[in-house]
Amino acid sequence: MDAYPLSDVTSCVWGSWTTIPWDEAHQCVRRLQARISKAAKDENWRDVKRLQRLLVRSSSGKAVAVRRVTENQGRRTPGVDKVVWSTSGEKWKAVQSLTTVGYKPLPLRRIHIPKANGGKRPLGIPVMKDRAMQALHWLALDPVSEARADPNSYGFRLYRSTADALKQCENALNRKASPQWVLEGDIKGCFDNIDHDWLLRNVPTDRTVLRKWLESGYLEGRLFHDTVSGTPQGGVISPVLANLVLDGLEARLRSHFPVVGPGSTRGRAAQVHLIRYADDFIVTGFSKEILDREVKPIVEAFLRERGLVLSPEKTAVTHLSEGFDFLGQNIRRYPNGKLLIKPSKKNTRTFLRKVRELVQRNCGAPTDALIRQLNPVIRGWANYHRHIVAKRAFSRVDHAIFRSLWRWARRRHPRKGARWVKQRYFDRVGSRDWWFSADTQTRDGQPVRLRLVHATATPIRRHVKVRSAANPYDPADYEYFVSRRRKGEPSRPDGGEPRPSTGR
Repeated sequence: MDAYPLSDVTSCVWGSWTTIPWDEAHQCVRRLQARISKAAKDENWRDVKRLQRLLVRSSSGKAVAVRRVTENQGRRTPGVDKVVWSTSGEKWKAVQSLTTVGYKPLPLRRIHIPKANGGKRPLGIPVMKDRAMQALHWLALDPVSEARADPNSYGFRLYRSTADALKQCENALNRKASPQWVLEGDIKGCFDNIDHDWLLRNVPTDRTVLRKWLESGYLEGRLFHDTVSGTPQGGVISPVLANLVLDGLEARLRSHFPVVGPGSTRGRAAQVHLIRYADDFIVTGFSKEILDREVKPIVEAFLRERGLVLSPEKTAVTHLSEGFDFLGQNIRRYPNGKLLIKPSKKNTRTFLRKVRELVQRNCGAPTDALIRQLNPVIRGWANYHRHIVAKRAFSRVDHAIFRSLWRWARRRHPRKGARWVKQRYFDRVGSRDWWFSADTQTRDGQPVRLRLVHATATPIRRHVKVRSAANPYDPADYEYFVSRRRKGEPSRPDGGEPRPSTGR
């Protein structure tokens, strides 16, 4: 018998967008998601399908989906129809239009964004209605993904972050008896090459709607292109589809290298552990031979079933003493035996390049405008690295930023002396000298001194890894996620208060 009544999600009658009781709508959605997750955990796929259908057809689910796509960062980015939903009336009409009857998605708008290696990453931007439909089906599919997820998968999942993946790396590699070899895995064009037939056979969602999304094609300029494989990067549902494709790799490795039961002695000796964040992963091993001859063929066979292959240029087997980069960090065991995780040189160079470009683009801008652009960039980079050994890197970054700003200030006043320039742009506050600052005003017209953020002001704080088996859709784990948030752990991608009972 179901723990929650169905009437609260099937009989919602609202008159307009502004009259929707959002707490009740989120609670209705979360209750259904909890039941979907439990049914998926019990492998009761008949109930999963029934509950998913109920959620997708519910007024609460439709309202939450529309709210998600109209309040995120991409809400003003249109698709091929040049339409955005900005008014309450448009959002209310959107809620009423979300139905699978006669639904036909429009092609994606293809754009390209720069990658760190200098290349271009293709993104597909759906129209607003397709985004809302994907968000609606995501609400019904993500609980299934969480119930089936690999224990050490951390990308595109609620209440998990890169800090959790890096902490697991530390747990697996920081002891004297820990494995010394690492297979660095990188999937070639993961989102672009996933096999459609595999998705349609194995993803527990409305296959008719999924097929329409996969085959909708895209427009690049005015030229239409068919999509014969892959899921579009930029689609709301694409991340959870990618996770469903890659989940099961850890179980596959564990079946070949068991740590309990028959053959467990060999499994423990091989020291094979998988740590994955989205499509980036590492596999540890006792020796180079185990990773090359046994682990790598297993991974390749697993990916081949899904239409994927490893990138030969980025896939390598590395000894821990040489170090390797993972998620913007460098992980290495030093000659003194200590394992240290530091910001990678590549990541630091990319960050400093972005800062210098901002400074150069604002060569004639007011000082306070430059500070307002730099502060979120510096603060975001420092917060990302605040859980590792980053104090020296912070100091080097602050020095490099100071040099860029000093050149910026001297170029603005080529006929003034260094003392005059310092007095105009730099303050002394307490024991800290040369603090880049500017006078500005608050919104109510009050004068205020605006100062540049320093990376070294970010305190280093060790991260507590999320429990591998914790499920954000399980009511039993509600207090666990709330307690993590109270302790300041980044247990949610957007930093918000976890609300397993009231919606995402």
